[in-house]
Amino acid sequence: MESTCTRPSRQTGWDVLRAVVAVAPFLVAMALLTGCVGLNGLPSSNSLVSDSTPPTAFPLPSQNPTQPSNSVAQDQTLDQDEVALVADAGTASPDRYTARQFPDNYGAPQPSYGAPSTYSVQPSAPPAGYSGPPSYTAPPSNPAPTYAPPSGYGASQPSYGAPSPYGDPGLTSAPGYPQVIPEFDGYSNPSGLPAPLLPEMRTADLVINGYPARTGRIMFGGAVNSDAGVTGQITVDERNFDITRFPRSFQDLFSGTAFRGAGQTFRLEAVPGNQFQRYTAQFADPNLFGYLPISMSISGFLYDRRFNDWDEERLGGRLSFGYRVTPDLSVAAGVSGQNVNISRLSSNQVALLNAAEGDNALFSGELKLIHDTRDSPIQASQGHYFEFKFEEAFGDFQYSRFDTEYRKYFLLSERADRSGKQTFSYSTKLGFSGDETPIFENYFAGGYATMRGFDFRGASPAVRVPDGSGIVETGGRFQWLNTAEYMFPLTADDAFRGVAFVDFGTVETSAKLNKDDFRVAPGLGLRVAIPMLGPAPLAFDFAYPVAMADTDQRRIFSFYMSLVR
Repeated sequence: MESTCTRPSRQTGWDVLRAVVAVAPFLVAMALLTGCVGLNGLPSSNSLVSDSTPPTAFPLPSQNPTQPSNSVAQDQTLDQDEVALVADAGTASPDRYTARQFPDNYGAPQPSYGAPSTYSVQPSAPPAGYSGPPSYTAPPSNPAPTYAPPSGYGASQPSYGAPSPYGDPGLTSAPGYPQVIPEFDGYSNPSGLPAPLLPEMRTADLVINGYPARTGRIMFGGAVNSDAGVTGQITVDERNFDITRFPRSFQDLFSGTAFRGAGQTFRLEAVPGNQFQRYTAQFADPNLFGYLPISMSISGFLYDRRFNDWDEERLGGRLSFGYRVTPDLSVAAGVSGQNVNISRLSSNQVALLNAAEGDNALFSGELKLIHDTRDSPIQASQGHYFEFKFEEAFGDFQYSRFDTEYRKYFLLSERADRSGKQTFSYSTKLGFSGDETPIFENYFAGGYATMRGFDFRGASPAVRVPDGSGIVETGGRFQWLNTAEYMFPLTADDAFRGVAFVDFGTVETSAKLNKDDFRVAPGLGLRVAIPMLGPAPLAFDFAYPVAMADTDQRRIFSFYMSLVR
């Protein structure tokens, strides 16, 4: 069966619409493919645009203008409300139309469309130079594939028109976006790229109500150890301090909103004791001016300690800045000033001790570098800790000081649940100080924090009093202290741990090693973890010196509670 398409010279709008409804399938197919451009090279000012899926593999109608159809067309047409002719008011030509299809059953598989019947369409007014409509023969009837929407699209997705069964369809943008009308060059596909078909975007407001955690605390406690005796502790600590948020009313003052909210730290601490006392106030800002990656700390302190040969009191302050280069590497710089008062001398016959008696003004600048890869600062099992510090002191005494500390931790074994760790650790401290270093700034060794098996400061250089009444521990300007320790679990819950260790090293009056003054003290110890006392375990160590100086003083047993030695 052959069909011809004639284009009358004039028709009214209603006649065109009735003709479209009557022969809708063929009208839609031809409009999508050719845009009402005159076939066989006839010029036209009309264009058609359609929302559709990717092009099919069927030939274009213009490639077979006269070939008769050998198959029967399927008798399927579109409803009248599925086709709408929308006038393009933005163009200069009043006879330009845009055809768009909006099926209301999108979301279900689309019906198959057969070869369309004969139809014709023309604008309300023919273009200039139009001499008359030629006759055309309908292309062969080809079965069209069935189209279904992509997976994941439901009924709420935007509707798109049925695809063209004859090749490359017209192109548009997604609903809600400006229409893109590509230019046609007669027979080829559109020259413009298609706009992406985007799913409908939906936004919603997300409201999160947050409440600050408890950041302030007041602590009362006490401690006892073999080096400092019995001490008490009162601490006021606020970790969300704001130094600029002054109270604006009594309600702010008593409700806890004053001086809070900036993430700063404020700490007051009082540690009274029978041999040792310390009182400190500290303010720290982790981000200077609220945004710089530089921390700042300001502190003031009052320190009082009774040593074997004198009493020492320090009153001063410190300002420091820190910068974290990487999560493991940090640098810091600071300045400090203090007054050191030395009183209650055990002897007035030692020149080094007499030179420090009374008040001493001491100021210093300090640079520090720290690299810390430990898996825990309390009881590390892997990683290392490295610290290098340089200090330049001035005031009543002028000298330079270099200090280096290195700790290395090795994990030997552990259970499947990562408990029961057996670790081996090694630590070393190396320090040099200048010739004018005062006696109260010298290095000392002895006690649980430096060298076990000796009394507090009992492994340090000392001088004998000329009258033979005893010795005075003067310390030295060079130190090298080392510890090798093996820790292992004693119980399944790791509440009790055993340690085997050896402390060795020396403190000298100058930078040299003297075999007669070199100290070595092996020993065994016990660690007891009590949760109600905090993360720091109780430590009980027994050590016996096997190498020591003539003036050293032994202490076999030492005990303490501390995070690190």
